[in-house]
Amino acid sequence: MIQTPGADVKPQGFKEKLEDEAKKAFALSIYFGIWFCALAFLAATTLDERPIPLAIFGFALIKAALCAKFLLIGQASFPIKVEPSHGIVKSLFVESLIYLAIVVALNYLEAGLHGLIHGKNFIDSMTAFGQSNPLHVVAMSIIYWLIVWPYLILMGIKMILGTQTTLTIFFGKKN
Repeated sequence: MIQTPGADVKPQGFKEKLEDEAKKAFALSIYFGIWFCALAFLAATTLDERPIPLAIFGFALIKAALCAKFLLIGQASFPIKVEPSHGIVKSLFVESLIYLAIVVALNYLEAGLHGLIHGKNFIDSMTAFGQSNPLHVVAMSIIYWLIVWPYLILMGIKMILGTQTTLTIFFGKKN
């Protein structure tokens, strides 16, 4: 059964919208958290750190929550739109790059604010993002895009088929 885009019933009241956004932020934070913790674990083992410091996982989870919020800000600014005649991939590719740009820009802003909080110059702190290395920022951006892309595809599928149909496809029917 194929539903039209937006066929899912959206929450109407402020409280319901707030709960819906909190659920989205939590789920996206968990998704990003799994990825970022895996990347932190890979980095620690690549550097042959023993014992592996647990703090890197806490930092990864905090960064995941921030990136999830940044992505949700991007989605609020530029809502996902899927044109069924173009398909999901073609419809969402440009949006994925826009979301990537928003998240990278907000990460630069976050670095600047973090510097201000610690008594440093805002611009200097902002330019220190990504170890002041443009190639490092590009590498982080590629990894981030590879993490975000499946999420956007899933959101596109949900928009086309509806939430219930999508959940049934992935997890089977509820008993």
